[in-house]
Amino acid sequence: MLLASFFGLVMGLVLGLTGAGGGILAVPALVLGLGLTMTQAAPVALFAVGSAAAIGAVDGLRHGLVRYRAALLIALLGAVFAPVGIYFAHQLPEKILKVLFSLLMIMVAWRMLRPEKLDDGPSDHGHANWGQKNCMLDQQTGRFSWTAKCTATLAALGAVTGVVSGLLGVGGGFLIVPAFKQLTDVQMRGIVATSLMVISLISVIGVIGAFHAGVRIDGLGGSFIVASIVGMILGRKLCARVPARGLQIGFASICVVVAAYMLFRALA
Repeated sequence: MLLASFFGLVMGLVLGLTGAGGGILAVPALVLGLGLTMTQAAPVALFAVGSAAAIGAVDGLRHGLVRYRAALLIALLGAVFAPVGIYFAHQLPEKILKVLFSLLMIMVAWRMLRPEKLDDGPSDHGHANWGQKNCMLDQQTGRFSWTAKCTATLAALGAVTGVVSGLLGVGGGFLIVPAFKQLTDVQMRGIVATSLMVISLISVIGVIGAFHAGVRIDGLGGSFIVASIVGMILGRKLCARVPARGLQIGFASICVVVAAYMLFRALA
């Protein structure tokens, strides 16, 4: 029980600091640290990630940082496609799921360690030029200009996020945050807050789907979930004081080590 609480606290802390990534640590903690199978771990991880993310999303809403229309669109498509991921999670062998998850962690670590090129323009945080962003904020209203291109982009992001969250039990922040940086001109604080709202909404759908499939959460899972909420609250309070690059390098290093161990266990 104590170990479950510790793992949950760390996961919530990372999620609160980054707006992404915490969920990808939840499944390895439950599988390697607490001995759950991938299908057992997925709903616990989603419940923990979703609950913790909801705390951060409410905080972001209070400060006017959440792009709630974009978040609702992404979450809606995520809800539609999450059952597809859940279906395949119950069809695939445990070994294959562990290998997929390990490869996913390596991809996330690589993205975090890769130096980011900054381009000239008001957004200054993506690879696309100022005029090439798929979703642009209206300079007068501060809201998205809802063009067909912008709507299609966010819908596609929601579909992919839904499938991955259902399949591997992750909230999808590791997809949403870099995608928003690449495809929109939203500033980083808004990206993190919007990501947390999407994660919380998609996670709820994933948990409901898993419960419908017969998966239940025991006392260990409950301790993990409660601790993750506490970690999220602490992370949101500390996020302004922690150097972003140092956090990225540290988190990416943990991802590589955990992924290598999961891969070794899966293929042994």
